[in-house]
Parts: sequence; C-alpha cells; structure tokens
Amino acid sequence: MSSNWPEGVGRIVLPEIDSTNAEAARIAPSLSGPTWILALRQTKGRGRRGRDWRDPEGNFAATYITRPGGPPDQVALRSFVAALALHEALLTLTGRPESFALKWPNDVLLNGGKLAGILLESIGHGAQVGHLAIGIGVNLQHAPEGEAGAVSPVSVMSETGICASPEEFLDILAPAYARWDHQLVTYGFAPIRQAWLTRAARLGQPIVARTVTETHEGTFEGIDATGALVLRMTHGLRAIPAAEVYFS
Repeated sequence: MSSNWPEGVGRIVLPEIDSTNAEAARIAPSLSGPTWILALRQTKGRGRRGRDWRDPEGNFAATYITRPGGPPDQVALRSFVAALALHEALLTLTGRPESFALKWPNDVLLNGGKLAGILLESIGHGAQVGHLAIGIGVNLQHAPEGEAGAVSPVSVMSETGICASPEEFLDILAPAYARWDHQLVTYGFAPIRQAWLTRAARLGQPIVARTVTETHEGTFEGIDATGALVLRMTHGLRAIPAAEVYFS
C-alpha cells in the first residue's frame, strides 16, 4: 500500500470475483468505513445499461464503496469526482496531459479511444442513499473489442507503452479520488463542474445524444449545475440528464 493512501479508507484485493460492484453490495453492511475493492480478475463485470465489461487479467477493475449521505441527485455527482480522479491518476502514471479527455457521462478517452468507464450504483432504499458503489474499469494492458458505432477501445499499454499493475494504479487513484471528493464536500459542485469542463471531449462541437426513446443532435455546450448534458439545438438549449453520447 502506498504511503499516500488516504487515511481511514479500507483496501481489499481479491484474486478473482464476479463483479466488484456486486461484492460491494454484499459486504456493505459489514464495512466500518469507505473501502476500495480491487479484483485482479473480474468474471462478470458490468457497464452502463447492463452491458458486459470485459476485464482480461492485467486490467483495472475496482469499486469504491462509501456512505456519502444526501439525496440521490447529489450523490450522483460523484461520477464527475471519479472522472476527475481517473484523469489525474492517468496523468500521474503517463505524464501525458494532452492525451486524455473526459467523455460525458462516464468515460475517459486516451488519444480519442475509450480507455475507462465508471458505473455508479446505489445500495439502499428511500430518499437517502445508504451506500454508493463507484465501479471503475481501466484498460491498463488490454483493449477489448469495440461495439459498432461506439468509440474504439484502447489501452494504456497500446497507446503509451507504459505497463502498470492494477495494484500500482490503485495506489495512485485512491488518493486522487480522496482529494477531489474533499473538494466536492467542501466547496460544492461548481468547482468540480468547471474542472470537468476544462477536460471535456468535444466541447463546442457537434455530438449525438441518444436516450431510450429519442435521438438529439446538437452542439455540446457543457453540463449544467445538476451534471446534465447541455446541447444547443435548432430551437435553443436543452438539458439532457441521461443519454449515450456519440461523436460524428
């Protein structure tokens, strides 16, 4: 464990597990504080909308489980905290700030290809979120096959030649996440939003946002105070709280 490991945060490393988010849900009631769960191999990883997330050995698959408090809409802002922490950790690892960008709502791009994804799942019921599981997958050494129409996957190894183990990457990511989360708790979402926008992919450019029922085309103007995507369309600005984004 790194000497920079955040105080009061647990660390669990498992040789193999079905899903780190599933394991987080199973052990949440027994945890005494926030904890990182790292799997060296994940057999049933999940992405957004139930998609499979492939995790060959050598890639990073981890979940941060915590009790953030507050209503679900505020808790959900941790996706931006996680994205900024990932961006910082990847810059620390590679020293290549020009190579990385953040794709709304939950991806990190390396040289324009998909490198990492984030999946938030709440554990609990009612108006307050009991526990929050923040699942993070990073293609450290291997890039899986891409989906038709989606951004092509890449890996740190293939794009930079840098080889890092999942444990080494966790030692960088955990303190980065703690710093960004402290900013959110202390200063609110505004500085997080601004920091995210300075790292955003395709800002000011045409994109396509697809919801379950609709497709919207417009210029990516940014994100609003709730984290929703803001598109400039023919009839003005439109905020879209949840969608899949595609680049032209």
